[in-house]
Order: sequence, then structure tokens, then C-alpha cells
Amino acid sequence: MEQEKKCIITITRQFGSLGRPIAKLVSEKLNIQYYDRDIVEQASEQLCLPVSQIDQLEEKAEKATRNGFMRMMYPLGTQTSAMQNKIFEAQKNIMRFLAERESCIIVGRCSDFIFAKNPKSLHIYIYAPYEARLENCVNTLNLSEAEAKRMIQSVDQARDQYHMHYAGFLPNDPRFKNIMIDSSTFGTNETADFLADGIRRKFPYIFQK
Repeated sequence: MEQEKKCIITITRQFGSLGRPIAKLVSEKLNIQYYDRDIVEQASEQLCLPVSQIDQLEEKAEKATRNGFMRMMYPLGTQTSAMQNKIFEAQKNIMRFLAERESCIIVGRCSDFIFAKNPKSLHIYIYAPYEARLENCVNTLNLSEAEAKRMIQSVDQARDQYHMHYAGFLPNDPRFKNIMIDSSTFGTNETADFLADGIRRKFPYIFQK
């Protein structure tokens, strides 16, 4: 894409709202790149953190819950605060590089804060009622009901704390969002259709039919 024909879509989400698969679907429908946890792994490599160390952290997460969702509670791993700050700065630079290169969707990582002042950005928040999230965790993510309840509480709290620490506002703050959508209203695919259509309307010079 030409430099003037790029956009940055940031997506933050509640745990269990299926925001991640929705974001992937939107990227497929728009034919643009999707970035999520791979940004953190790239940052860790830049800082010369051994890949084996990342693997060990994920293995510990797998043991904590059989589906490995515990890693979502620690977006930067269980490193020290100083290391987390270094990783945050590294991943921020990676996100800016990726956004400068091409249109993309970036999930989480305070991307809404990092690109808040970019005129070519659109910020989306995906949420759902508690009962819908609980059902998604059990039926789609294959968690037990007890695990689902614990993860919803723990991951939401961790994401809120992380976002408040680095961005200075909560991920669901409407002052920093352009679109806030309940994914249970339409379901995964139709929510992705709705968002993709909204993005096309926002950036018609990029997504011409």
C-alpha cells in the first residue's frame, strides 16, 4: 500500500468476548495484517531474552491451566518491573514500525494509547455480558465453569492494571474509543462483518470496492 493509504486499527477486548478471533476475522475480511502476542515475542528477542525462557514461561502457564490462558494475565511474562518497562518500550517501537509499513490490526498491548493521536487510527473495544463471556469460555475456549469464572476475573483485572499503568486509563474508557461493541449481539462472524464494514466506511480511500 502507498504510504498515504494506510490505517491502524487497534482492538482491546474483555476476556471471553472472543475479541481475538473477531480481530483475526476482520483482518481476513480486509486483507490486512494482524498482530498480537507475536509483538511481545519480537520485543523479547530484541532485548536478547532467550526464546527458551519464553517457552518456559508458556509451559508454566500451560501447567497452571490446561489451555494455557494464564499467560494472558501476564502480557509481558513474569519478568521484573524494570524488564517489563524495557519490553513495553521495545514493543511500542515495533508497533510503530509495523504501522508505518502497512495497514494493520493490533490487538491489546496499549496500542489504543500508543496510536491515540494518529489521525489514521481507529480504536475498537469488544465486550460482552458476563453470562455470554462465561458461555464462550466454556463452549469455545473449553474451560471448566470454575476455570472460566476465575480467568474472567483474573485476566480482566490484570489487563486493567497493565493498561492503567502504561496508558493512564482503562481499556474500556469510551473517551479513547471510536467503536464499542457487544459481541454477543451479532456473534463472532457478524461482529467481524460489522466492524469490517465500519472500517471500510472510515477509510474508503484504502478499502475501495
